[in-house]
Amino acid sequence: MASVVLDAKGRIVLWSPQADDLFGYPAREALGRYAARLMVHEQHRDLVTKLFADVMSTGQGWAGAFPVRHKDGSTRLVEFRNMRLLDDRGEIYALMLAADQETVRRLDRDVALSTGMVSQSPIGLALLDTGLRFVSVNPALERINGLPAEEHTGRRVHEVLPLLDTGPLEDAAREVLDTGRPLVDQPVAGRTPADPDHDHAWQTSLYRLEDAYGTVLGVAVSVVDVTEQHRASVEAEAARRRLALVADASARIGTTLDLERTAAELASVAVPELADVAAVDLLDAVLEGRSSSLGPAEGAVFRAMAIHADHASEVLGAADPPGQIARYDADRLVTECVRTGEPVLVARVGAEDLARIAHSPEAAELLARAGVHSYLAVPLIARGEVLGALDLTRTRNPLPFSRDDVLLARELASRAAVQIDNARWYQNARDTALTLQRSLLPSHPPVVGGLEVASRYQPAGATTEVGGDWFDVIELDGGRTALVVGDVMGSGIGAAATMGRLRTATNTLASLNLDPARLLEHLDRITSDLDHSIATCLYAVHDPALRQLRIANAGHLPPALVRPGHAPELLDLPTGAPLGVGGVPFGTTAFDFAPGDELVLYTDGLVETRCHSLDERLDTLLGLLSDPTRALDDVCDLLLRTLHHPDNHDDVAVLIARAGT
Repeated sequence: MASVVLDAKGRIVLWSPQADDLFGYPAREALGRYAARLMVHEQHRDLVTKLFADVMSTGQGWAGAFPVRHKDGSTRLVEFRNMRLLDDRGEIYALMLAADQETVRRLDRDVALSTGMVSQSPIGLALLDTGLRFVSVNPALERINGLPAEEHTGRRVHEVLPLLDTGPLEDAAREVLDTGRPLVDQPVAGRTPADPDHDHAWQTSLYRLEDAYGTVLGVAVSVVDVTEQHRASVEAEAARRRLALVADASARIGTTLDLERTAAELASVAVPELADVAAVDLLDAVLEGRSSSLGPAEGAVFRAMAIHADHASEVLGAADPPGQIARYDADRLVTECVRTGEPVLVARVGAEDLARIAHSPEAAELLARAGVHSYLAVPLIARGEVLGALDLTRTRNPLPFSRDDVLLARELASRAAVQIDNARWYQNARDTALTLQRSLLPSHPPVVGGLEVASRYQPAGATTEVGGDWFDVIELDGGRTALVVGDVMGSGIGAAATMGRLRTATNTLASLNLDPARLLEHLDRITSDLDHSIATCLYAVHDPALRQLRIANAGHLPPALVRPGHAPELLDLPTGAPLGVGGVPFGTTAFDFAPGDELVLYTDGLVETRCHSLDERLDTLLGLLSDPTRALDDVCDLLLRTLHHPDNHDDVAVLIARAGT
């Protein structure tokens, strides 16, 4: 912008350096000359003289474009702003501010464009001063914040938006003021007066503003509403997490056929992704094999199976301890869930809801103290039958259960219910087989025919069916005693039934006072007729008068003999063929059996493992028998505790006899 000052007669008394550039005359050529003669063509001088006189006489300024003669002889259209000046002595001057018209027009266009963009932009724009107070906002930001511009001006961001956590935004603005480095697309989420009931998300960008001399004016802020994109992203992330949870549940639930463990796996999967506390309860009628249907006014009897929380909570104190029976009245929400077979959702729990969630007023008080604010019960349904319910509560998670959570909980419950039902049927079948097997095993007095006797039977781990191991102690004529241990190959009710038939046959044959080898020959023929069954068996007869043992073996592991003052040893017996093979003769071997001697009979489940050789395990067995003074019951327990792992896939029978004095 060129500056030129004229005195009252129109002579140039001030000529700025910008005037040199605009008009082409240096100051030494312009000062003191009449401006009209220097800068205006003759045909325009009368008009210029009149305009000058009007400004000087009336004091009213004049603005407009006027052709000016350049020193190089060309004519240029210049934009003028003219006004009258008065100094302290009362003398009058004229001030002309001039700029090339094209430059002015370009500036006007830029200003108009900027003003239009600011006022019409859908992006919220604001100018903060160096104290981070609003200087101006555009209409878009007025709509975003829900406040007119005048309620922004002069106030800090946190004063205008009290519902928003503005601390990070103001810290970012200070950083931009200090460093001059812009911050682009900073995320901000929360609520504004425009929509105080719902969360929104924005991306903000901040730039430092400076004037032409580098003076910091403040911070420019742009705000873009990205709520829809944010919600879509949140929903996509929630969907991904739901899929991950379902996949995790598929891998973690049903790893065994143990009912309690399967229920515990379901509870642990649901926490903390879905709930803060999860409980699994099964209807007691279902576990007993009865119908699970409930009448409208009928309460529910549950057996608590599992509970899991990701933190110590009073909710655990209000819950039913696993393994115990719990009765819930007809008006309880969990009863409604299993009666209708539909989820029950209480998004926001009130005091009246707690009374319908807990089984007692005391439990309801514990739930209230724990901060239970949302509740969801989902039925466990398998093969069209309601088995029980998955109970979910939230205490730490501030969000209430949503419809999406209901869908996820139903998916988990549906998958887990099938696994729970499988475990339930397996356990029922296994309990039946165990009952059958135990009913077939003998109960004998601790002293029989001059022998002190102890025994143990240990079923296999929960992941397999019952086996066909057995033992027996049979009183014979003449004070003699038969000791038997055997193992039917295979598992399940069939093996247990075969074991029972062989035990009955053994008792019958023993009453005939047969030689042990002869008895095994009869058992071999009987076994061959039992649906191609195979079994190992060891039969020993103790004669206290002769202080002798007579033993025959049908493919069984050798027994251990423990004598006071001697190292335990495995008896060297002909192995023989298993029962059911047929056509292989058996032999009887006699051994001295003095008072204090012990005979240890066992099945292969005690010593066989996948990780160790049989010789190594038999050496371990003999090492455990090194103390002949230990009580026989203690020896049995020591062998099972040390040698038989709970996850072993085979059952175990142990029989120990010690000769009396």
